[in-house]
Amino acid sequence: MKRFDKNMGMLTWITSSYSGEQGQCIEVADARAAHGVVAVRDSKARGEALIFTPAAFAAFTTAAAEHSIG
Repeated sequence: MKRFDKNMGMLTWITSSYSGEQGQCIEVADARAAHGVVAVRDSKARGEALIFTPAAFAAFTTAAAEHSIG
């Protein structure tokens, strides 16, 4: 699914496979090739996105998988 992001052009957003049925979802866009970053946004708001370096995104997903955020 392609969505326009005013700061980064066309990005392909993918909904998390862990998204619940209650709309508590995130979407991820792998923009490493074009911009050197990974973008994450709320699937309901679809506005602003958090921008991670690939290393920071890897650390974030590892921490989330280990339940060590917070």
